[in-house]
Amino acid sequence: MTKIQSCLVRAAAGSAVLTAALPAVAHAEEQNTGLTLLLPNMAEFIPACIAFIIIYLIMSKLAWPSVLKMMEDRENKIAGDLKAAEEARTKAETEAKNVDLAIDEAQRQAADIIAQAKRKAQEERVAILAAAQKDAAATIARGKDVVETERKRAMEDLSRSVVDLSVEIAGKIIGNDLSDDEHCALAAKYLQEVGDSDAS
Repeated sequence: MTKIQSCLVRAAAGSAVLTAALPAVAHAEEQNTGLTLLLPNMAEFIPACIAFIIIYLIMSKLAWPSVLKMMEDRENKIAGDLKAAEEARTKAETEAKNVDLAIDEAQRQAADIIAQAKRKAQEERVAILAAAQKDAAATIARGKDVVETERKRAMEDLSRSVVDLSVEIAGKIIGNDLSDDEHCALAAKYLQEVGDSDAS
């Protein structure tokens, strides 16, 4: 017998006792004796007990099982809700941990990407500077070669002009025209002297 059944039995017994005692109390007021107040009237007590037993049997067979089933269903539903809530809380905690791990991993990957980009940018900067220095050195070397070539050409042109002018002046000073052989010999001699002076 469950707690609820025992409570109902007690309540029914209490009501039966009250039912049986009420006529006795009324009768006691008429007789006004203390002994009759404590003892129930048997003519009313026995039918009240029989009525209580009949009502109890009917209730226990018809109403009580549905009440117990309803209470058991309610208890099962509450237990299921509590279990579902616990599972949802556990799942939420697991998902929160997974999200935290994913955020940490994303931050680590972002830091790796940034570090790799910086490293690559530095390598490209060094490569660009090296290529620029190499190009600048090649350009300077080519410039020097061009300047040297142009200087030599200018010196040759100047030497020829000076030789021609010197030969012409020498011819005028001597007072006669020089033959082609003499002209060539004089030019060669002068060019040799200019070359020696440039070398010194």
